[in-house]
This record gives sequence, C-alpha cells and structure tokens, in this order.
Amino acid sequence: MAIWSRLFISTACITLLSATVNAENWPQWRGARLDGISGETGLPTKWSKTENVLWRLPLPGEAGATPVVWGERIFLTSVAGSDLVLLCVGTDGKEQWRQLVGSGARSIRGDEANSASPSPSTDGKHVWTFMGTGHLACYTVDGQEVWKFNIQERYGKFNIMHGMSSTPLLDNGHLYLQIIHGNMKTDAQEARVVCLDAATGAEKWSVVRNSDGRAECKHSYASPILYRDNQREYLLTHGADYVVAHDLTDGHELWRCGDLNPKGSYIESLRFVASPVAVPGMIVVPSAKHMGVLCLKPDGSGNITDKPEFSYWRWTKDTTDVPSPLILGDTVYICDENGFFTAADAKTGKVFFREPTTRDRHRASPLYADGHIYLTARKGIVTVVKAGQQFEVVSTNDMQEPITASPVVSGGRIYLRSFEALYAIGAK
Repeated sequence: MAIWSRLFISTACITLLSATVNAENWPQWRGARLDGISGETGLPTKWSKTENVLWRLPLPGEAGATPVVWGERIFLTSVAGSDLVLLCVGTDGKEQWRQLVGSGARSIRGDEANSASPSPSTDGKHVWTFMGTGHLACYTVDGQEVWKFNIQERYGKFNIMHGMSSTPLLDNGHLYLQIIHGNMKTDAQEARVVCLDAATGAEKWSVVRNSDGRAECKHSYASPILYRDNQREYLLTHGADYVVAHDLTDGHELWRCGDLNPKGSYIESLRFVASPVAVPGMIVVPSAKHMGVLCLKPDGSGNITDKPEFSYWRWTKDTTDVPSPLILGDTVYICDENGFFTAADAKTGKVFFREPTTRDRHRASPLYADGHIYLTARKGIVTVVKAGQQFEVVSTNDMQEPITASPVVSGGRIYLRSFEALYAIGAK
C-alpha cells in the first residue's frame, strides 16, 4: 500500500476515533458524573428559534424534566393531558415510542412545575422514570415495560407542599431515592432514603432520615447525589435543614451538616430545592432564600455542623435557590434564582465576581462545555458566559418559550427542552 494511502486511512481512523471519544452520553440529570460538565467541543454559542436549530419536536405537554441521551436515543417525560408519559425520541428528531407511566398530573404553583418534573435516567439498555405521583417504572430502551409500582403504596403517602420532584439517582445497578417530606403541623417522621435494585425494583435497603426541621422545612425538592474519590464513596441527601452522607451498602448515616437554616434566625418556609454538587475532594452545598452556602471536605464523621475542620468555607448569604452549583477546576459557580451569576475560589470562597445576567427566574442548572457556561432563564433566554475568573457574556439566545429543564450535551449538540418542544441545537 502506498504511504499516502496508509496515511489517509490512519488519519481517517484518528478522526473517527476522536469523534467517537468526544461524543458523550448524558445518562441522567447533570450528566454521567452528576456535575453538569461536558467534555465535548465545537458546540454553538449563538442560536435562536431558527438559527443553528437542527430540528424542533413539539411535545404533548409541559414539563421541566431534563432529557437524557444515550447513543441515538433521547428520553424525556411529559404530561399529556392528565396522563404522565415517557417519550423516546431519535436524534433525528422523530418520536420512536411513548409509554403511559401513570395518570393524575398536577400543576404546581401555576407555571412552576408539574408531576413530570423528575428526570429519567438510562444505562443504554434500560430507562427508569419517576413521577411526582409516585409512579416509578423501568423500561427497555425499545419501550417494553420491565417493572412498575407506586412509591406511595410502598412507603406511604407523600406529604409535601409543592409535589415530589426529586430525581432518583442511578449508579452501579442501584436506584437511590430521597423521599423527604412530612406533616408541617406535627412531629410525625415521614422522610426516608431508599435503595432499590434497578433491574427488579426490589428494595435493597430503606432508612428513616431524622431531622429537627419543622414546618415547611421538612420538605425537600432536591435530588440525591454521589460523592466518590479513590478513598471513599457515599450517597448525599439534601433537605430538612441538613445535608447527610449515607453508606451505600445499608444506608446508615456517616455524617451530617446543618446550620443551613440557622436556629437563631430560623425561617420556617426555607425548603431546599437546589441539589449539592461534588467533585473529588470537595462538596458544595446550597441552601435557599438568599441564605448560605457550604463548601465541605469529604472526610467528615458524625455531626460536623460546628466542626470547621471539615469545611473549606461558609457563606451566610448569596446562595442559589433552585439551580445547582457548578465546580470547574479551582472555581465554584453559582447562578441564583434572579439571574445573578457568581464565581468564587473553590478552596477559600473568595468571590471573583457577582454579576447580573438575564433578570428572570432561573430554574435550570448551569451547564459547562468547551470553555463556556450555559445559564437558562425561565422565559427561555440562554445566556452563554465564558468560564473563568473574569465575567464575560459571550451571547444571549432567546428561544421565546418557557424553559425550566437544564440543557444537556451529547453528540456535538445541545438539547433544550422547553414547555412546548424539544430542540436540537448544532451547526447545520
């Protein structure tokens, strides 16, 4: 074979390999590592309802659940009238199948959310979906039901003001759920943390999650996450005034940290919505209602609330209320519910900047990809900010449709789910 032919084939193989390596799956809310970070490059930073839109698929109803992507399939949940459905959409923008998961859809606070708020998850062979009604189900990626039951029938009726919206966590064949709710007027303990066998839905373990929180503070809308490094791994649940670490084998409590709702100035309506974010060596924990933020070390034991040796820093204000934080290298980024965007040193908490972006409600969590951070406002404007210690807006992109789902990246595209449609954003 001629040298140039071998060189051409080798170059083509390298190009194909690079494209394969860069094309990441997005298997659950906030991605494969639950950190909101994509390693893909070459993504657009400028688009509109028509510019750089590869396709737009109208949806059967509103929802804020983030889509998940594996290969050439996209999975997302939606209301469809009073029904709650799971959709499978091809990366060509065509619906492949839909399954009725349950019925009894409920709207939350008017335009804020509904019973299709939790996001699905997938491992490429199966897809799992949870609804605010308690319906939890597993399907093959071809749409065949594997198992289904209602969490409320197994673990008791939900008692939560704005509906159960926590997204289950999929990891190593297990589904982890935080069911943090309770009667606001009594001390009845109703909060649990549950681990299920993802293949069968059978319970692996279930533990009561104790708290001295009261009133609406007993309720949590956050989702569980994992902490994992070379030395330790555990589940983190967030709600009812505490972030709590649980052993993965049986759920017992390893440590907890409170004072996220200080007892001396207690706010009875302070409920957690934003989930923590963790990277090896660090956990950033938000609270709500303009209160504080914690940056914790991962080696705690027992109640570490008043043990500063287990934390890097603590803010007493400027938390995010709904979007979850982002940790990128040595910088922590926080987008609050009013669109103020903050960057701070990850180890010291020193603020590099705090600047306004789109002055609108922000419900989606920030996404990082290829040097940029994507911030999605409720009215549909996506602000693209350059990552770094200097504030720089790269573009603002108006989709002109309500959006509360977080943006995701897979296969060189950005997928945006509005209340009206699913968009594939990419270079044509």
